[in-house]
Amino acid sequence: QVQLVESGGGLVQPGGSLRLSCAASGSIFSINDMGWYRQAPGKERELVAISTNVGSTNYADSVKGRFTIARDNAKKLVYLQMNSLKPDDTAVYYCYAETRSARYDIVKSTWGQGTQVTVSS
Repeated sequence: QVQLVESGGGLVQPGGSLRLSCAASGSIFSINDMGWYRQAPGKERELVAISTNVGSTNYADSVKGRFTIARDNAKKLVYLQMNSLKPDDTAVYYCYAETRSARYDIVKSTWGQGTQVTVSS
């Protein structure tokens, strides 16, 4: 079993910043992609930012230049620094990871429980 625990959400004014953290634990031999998705009320879950195990990153167009993803492989952590936040960034943010529990095991996807980010004055 793999667990992802997010922290760092909350209420912030437009133009403000927040930093989300996600810690992975459990039966983990390696982590492939690790990153963040979000889901606003009435909308589908969408990719925010992802970091691969070879160091590349991918961002949603709506957050490029404002959000930065960072990863600490040794500690199994991923962060999302969110700057210049807008009301449209309001959503539940979910941590996501693809893991193997052994060298030749299949890759499994895991989601965190989500953390609420609200951008409002």
